[in-house]
Amino acid sequence: MTVTTRPPDAPPVATRRRPRRPLQPGTGGPGRTQPDAVPARQQPRPVGRRGVDDVASLVGALAGSLGLTWVVFAYLLPLQGKARLRRLLVPVVPRAVRAGDGARAPRPIVLDRLMSAVVTGGALIVFVALVASVVFTFARGVPALVHPNFYAHDMAGVRPLDPLARGGVLHAVTGSLIEIGIAVAVTLPLGLGTAVYLSEVGGRTARIVRTVVEAMTALPSIVAGLFVYTVLLVTLHFPPTGFTASMAISVMMLPIIARAADVSLRVVPGGLREASLALGASQWQTTWRVVLPTARPGLATALILGIARGVGETSPVLLTSGASTFFNADPLHQPMNSLPLFVFSAVRSGQNAFIARGFGAASVLLALVLALFVVTRVLARQRKGR
Repeated sequence: MTVTTRPPDAPPVATRRRPRRPLQPGTGGPGRTQPDAVPARQQPRPVGRRGVDDVASLVGALAGSLGLTWVVFAYLLPLQGKARLRRLLVPVVPRAVRAGDGARAPRPIVLDRLMSAVVTGGALIVFVALVASVVFTFARGVPALVHPNFYAHDMAGVRPLDPLARGGVLHAVTGSLIEIGIAVAVTLPLGLGTAVYLSEVGGRTARIVRTVVEAMTALPSIVAGLFVYTVLLVTLHFPPTGFTASMAISVMMLPIIARAADVSLRVVPGGLREASLALGASQWQTTWRVVLPTARPGLATALILGIARGVGETSPVLLTSGASTFFNADPLHQPMNSLPLFVFSAVRSGQNAFIARGFGAASVLLALVLALFVVTRVLARQRKGR
C-alpha cells in the first residue's frame, strides 16, 4: 500500500461545500421535525390581569344568569320566598359564567374564570351579610342611641313603658369591661404559658395537653357556666358577682388563646432559636428575648380571638352573676350586668322601648369590640417597632 503525502509548501486544496437547504415550517431537516408555532388561542394567558373582553364576558354571563333565574323563579316554577330564590341562583351563576366562556376559550381559562367567579361570589356574600347585620343592628338601635342618657345612666327605677329619655346602659358597659379585664388578666398568662410549654418545652404530657386544649375550644358556653357555678357558687359558696362571671368567661377564653398562641410560636423560624442558643443564651432567654418578640403579632391575634369569644357570652354570666339594673363597679360584691346579658333581657321583653334599648346596646357592643381590636393591634405594632 502506497501512502502519498503533500509537501509543506503546497497550496491548500479547495473543497466544495454542499449548500444547506432552508428549513421549512414543521421540518428540522432530513429525518427531523420541528414543532409548529403555538396557535394564539392555546398560548398561556396571564391569570392576574383581565382585559375588556374578560370583564364584558363576566358581566354578560352574570346578567344572563340573573335574568334566567328570575324568569324560572317568577314564571315557570311555583316558587316563593327569598331563600328559594337564593337556592336557585347559586348553581345557575357559575354555570352561566362557564357556558359564556366555554364557547370561545380553552378549558384552563374556563376553569380559571369559573373559580374566580365562585371565590368572588363567596366573598361578596360574606361581605354583604356582615354589612347587612351591622346596618340592621344600628338602624334598629338609632332611637336609643340618639339620647345622651343612654350612655350615662343605668336602668335603676326604669319601668318597661318609660320613654327612651330615661335609663341607659352605663352599668352594662362597665360590667362588660370589668369582666373582660379580669378574664384577660387570668387567661393571658395561662394561655401564653401553655403555648410556650407546647411549642418550646414539650415532653410526654405535651400531646395530652394539646388534645385537651383542642377539645376545649369547642366547649359549649353553658357547660363552662355550669362548671363555674358548681365549683364556685355551690361548692365554695361564692356569691354571684362579677368575679364569678369573669371566671366563667376565662374558661371560654383560655383554650382559644392557648391554641392560637401555640400556632403563632410554631411558625417562628427554627434558625432564630439555633442562632440564639449558639451565642450562649439559655432556653429561657431564647424564648423570652427571641421567640416571643418575633411572634408578637400572632400573639396579639390570639388575644383578639379570645376577647371576641368572651365578650359576647351570655349564658355563663346569667348563671354565675345574674342580671342587675343598677350600677356596680365592684366585681367582688353584688351581681354585675353585661352588655350581652342586657341585650338578651331587653330584646325578649316584648316592649318596643326595651327592644330599641337592646339594639342600641348591641350597637355599643359592636363599637366596643372594634375599639378593643384596634387598640390591641396598635399596641402590638408599636412594641414591634421598638
